[in-house]
Amino acid sequence: MSDAAATRPVCGLSEVAKTGWLIAAIVAHNLVYPIATTGILGTVAFYAFYGSIFVVGTWWLSHDWTLRLATLATGAAVFMAGVWAGLADGPGRSPAVFLTSIAYHAVFLVVLARYTFGARQVMTETILAATALYLVIGSAFAAVFATVEWLQPGSFVGPDGPVASWQEHLYFSYVTLTSAGYGDILPRRPLAQATAVAEAIVGVLYTVILLARLVGLHTATPPKT
Repeated sequence: MSDAAATRPVCGLSEVAKTGWLIAAIVAHNLVYPIATTGILGTVAFYAFYGSIFVVGTWWLSHDWTLRLATLATGAAVFMAGVWAGLADGPGRSPAVFLTSIAYHAVFLVVLARYTFGARQVMTETILAATALYLVIGSAFAAVFATVEWLQPGSFVGPDGPVASWQEHLYFSYVTLTSAGYGDILPRRPLAQATAVAEAIVGVLYTVILLARLVGLHTATPPKT
């Protein structure tokens, strides 16, 4: 048995439940962001949920204590930055949320990538983890786009003018990742355009590499007798 296989959590119904819950939590996080704009209680509730999703997911999917502690630290940073930004709007507050979100996502992307591509068989939980990884890539790029907009205001323009809200960046990110390309939000500055191109390439390559990996695993799996 390889080291990767030895450290991989035991598969089974519980693994399916964990990865399924993770997908549901990520989708819910993407949908309930408006709660964060309803006042301090809404802000605390939203960032407590956001700051715990990847922490719980890491504890479930990885035995690596370095990744566990890194996710816990970045999750706590996201929560504090989000509450700080919700208390008052001022210089440094929103960028703190964006930068901590990028770090938080980066750690969990490693967790999901190791879990997904470290699998030795095509199991239901592997497919669910791969789906969660795709969703996290989309929300990670939303934080990157928000940071780009902060660095260069006016980088993204929509039908009603400059795009600055988190929900708009999240929307643009998934439209770009899936290559839907509605065209209602456009990257106008070079850095924004380069970042959008990078996400589009990642979205295509991820689909191709994942498909090749899963087909290879399925082909290599001996038939049950």
